[in-house]
Amino acid sequence: MQQRITLVTLGVGDLERAIAFYSALGWSAHPSSVEGEVAFFDLGGMVLALWDRKKLAEDSGVEDAGGWGGVTLAHNVGDPHDVDAILEQAVAAGARLARAGAPTPWGGYSGVFVDADGHPWEVAVNPGWPLDAEGRPQL
Repeated sequence: MQQRITLVTLGVGDLERAIAFYSALGWSAHPSSVEGEVAFFDLGGMVLALWDRKKLAEDSGVEDAGGWGGVTLAHNVGDPHDVDAILEQAVAAGARLARAGAPTPWGGYSGVFVDADGHPWEVAVNPGWPLDAEGRPQL
């Protein structure tokens, strides 16, 4: 198996609400999305999918106990002002602010929002991971 992730699927309780949330962040669902079933977002070399949480659990062969699944997604940016602006945008779109943007012990700057389905997103500047021209972190 090659060292890469090609798709992350988030289980959601209300697909239309989730699509509206990510659209309010400025994202556009890909035309290959299936209305009322699944939404795909092209992340430039990776895909984010939104799918019914119960169907995802069944398809994945797991019990859905609800709550947080032990995963936090992240979006790296180049400037602390971008962190704060994205957190504000997410809250305006319906997210809960879990942690306001602030300096980190590792020399960066980050904050966290949680979408309506309980998926946490860290928005961060990491000086140890400079971004290339396409916004991809360079380890």
